[in-house]
Amino acid sequence: MSSTSETDETNALANELEASGLGPAGMASIGSVALALYYYYVRGDEQKGQFVGLWPATILGFAAYLKLNQQEREE
Repeated sequence: MSSTSETDETNALANELEASGLGPAGMASIGSVALALYYYYVRGDEQKGQFVGLWPATILGFAAYLKLNQQEREE
C-alpha cells in the first residue's frame, strides 16, 4: 500500500468521524469518561474520578467554541 493511498484512507476516516460528530473532541470526551469510570470504580479514587469526569463538558465546550469561531471567520 502506498503512502498516498494510506493518507487518502486516513483523511476519509477523519472526515467520516467528523461528519458523525465523533471527531477528536468526541473521542477525547469518550476517553475521559472511560478514565473517570476507571478511577472511580476500579481504583476506588472517587475524588480523581469525579475530577476527570468533569473533563468531557470542558472538551466539548471548547470544541464548540472553536467550531463556531471557524465558521464565523469563513463568513
